[in-house]
Amino acid sequence: MYNSFFKLHSSPFGTSPDPRFLYMMPHTREALACLEYGISARKGFTVLTGEVGTGKTTLLRRALASFSNRRVSTSFVFNPRLEVLDFLEFVLTDFGVNPATRTKSGMLLQLNRWLIERFRMEETCVVVVDEAQNLSWELLEEIRLLTNLETSSEKLLQIVLSGQPELEEKLRHPSVRQLRQRVALWCRTQALTESQTHAYVAERLRLAGATWSIFSLEALDLVHRYSRGIPRVINLLCEHCLIVAYVEQAQQVTATMVEGVAAELELETQPFLISSAAMGGGLTARGAGGEVTGFMSAFEGDTKGRQDR
Repeated sequence: MYNSFFKLHSSPFGTSPDPRFLYMMPHTREALACLEYGISARKGFTVLTGEVGTGKTTLLRRALASFSNRRVSTSFVFNPRLEVLDFLEFVLTDFGVNPATRTKSGMLLQLNRWLIERFRMEETCVVVVDEAQNLSWELLEEIRLLTNLETSSEKLLQIVLSGQPELEEKLRHPSVRQLRQRVALWCRTQALTESQTHAYVAERLRLAGATWSIFSLEALDLVHRYSRGIPRVINLLCEHCLIVAYVEQAQQVTATMVEGVAAELELETQPFLISSAAMGGGLTARGAGGEVTGFMSAFEGDTKGRQDR
C-alpha cells in the first residue's frame, strides 16, 4: 500500500523471518558464525537462545541458507509439541524419506541407514528444533539419544535447539544433564541498543529501496524506546508508522506519528536496561557444561501471544 508512495520495491518490515533483511551487527555475526561452525564441523549439539522477537528464526534460516552450495540436508521442526513417533515421522519426511513403518525402532533404523548413506556421500544432515523450550522431557531425551547415531569419528546428525531463555533453564535441570554435557556450542541473540536500532531500521529501508531518510532521528529514538530494542516490535512499530505516514501523505515519519502508533499498540516506554554482560557480546561459545550469563530480562511488551520467530 505504501511501497509506491515511498518508492520502495518491497516491504521493509514484514513479520516473516526473511534472511535477506538480517542486519549483521557484531553479536549477529558471532551467533551466525557459531551456528555455521557447529553444523559444518559436525559438533553434534548447538543451542541458540534469546528473548522473544530477537530474530532467532531469521538467524537460523540465514545460517542454513549459507550452505546452499554445499551438500546439506535439513529438517526444520517448527512445532516441537509432538509425540516421539510423530517427531521421528516428521524428521524423516522433512528429509525426504518416506517412513516405512510407524514403530519407533523401525523409524530409527531407517533414519540410521539413511544417515550413513548421506555420510558416505559427504553430506551433512541437520535437524533444527525451533521453540525448543516447549519440548517435553520425554522428547528432549529422545533427541539426545539421536546423537548416538555416529561413526567412530563423526556425528551422523547435527542438532540445533533454538528457544527462549527458558530453554537454558530447562537444560540446567538434573534430569537432562547428559544432554547438556553434549552441547558443544552455545550462542544467543539479544535486543538492540539505540544506535543499533537506528542502523537496523535504516538498513531494512535501504534493502527495500529507500532513497531518503523516511524516519526522522527523533522518531527513531522513540522507536527504540517503545520497542526496547526487540527487532520484532521494531518491525511492528515501523510498519504501522509507514501506514500512518502514507495516509497523511507525509514523506517522513515524525516523532508524533510514533507516539500515536505506540499508544494504539499499547506500548510503554518504561526504563529498559541491558546488562554489561549482555552488551559485551551476543555469543557464548564454549565447551560442554559451561554457564551462560548476561541474559536480558524478559520482554513484557505487546507480543499478544505471537509465536517467536
